[in-house]
Amino acid sequence: MITAEQVREQNNNRELVRQAIKENPLLLEWASPALQDDKEIVLEAVSIDGGALEFSSKRLKDDKDVLITAVKQAGWTGCYASDRLRDDKDVILEAVKNDGQILYYASRRLRDDKEVVLEAVKNKPIILKYASKRLRSDREIVIAAITKNKKSAEFMVEELKQDEEIQNILNPPEEAK
Repeated sequence: MITAEQVREQNNNRELVRQAIKENPLLLEWASPALQDDKEIVLEAVSIDGGALEFSSKRLKDDKDVLITAVKQAGWTGCYASDRLRDDKDVILEAVKNDGQILYYASRRLRDDKEVVLEAVKNKPIILKYASKRLRSDREIVIAAITKNKKSAEFMVEELKQDEEIQNILNPPEEAK
């Protein structure tokens, strides 16, 4: 087993770093800046543990292939995406499928994208609060959110609070005895 100390001491040894990240992808932290910018090495690391993206170069945090690989493995790693990729629907859609919380990091444009927001609220209903006002007014999205977690109702627009179907989800009628 290769240790962090060994990686720190030989941080520019490509083969040692490759072997180390196969055992523990987070050892990418101790690799040289050149190896943290090596797409092949970073892809290998993030395919095992998306969290290794934290230790990749700024350039690779702006690489769509690297980001999609990382967010497929761990959706939350979308928080490391460059501003450009926070506005890339493919990247953010893949991320919110795994972790709806990533909607918080998405661009304003994607917070107003129905497909993205719907996927986000399916696995993190309370994230409705970060959707655009337009989508917090969308019945389908609100119903998807409140069906999984009634607390998300506090983020829907006032007009929907009187909707009969929504009221029945929030306050189910008592069963006839």
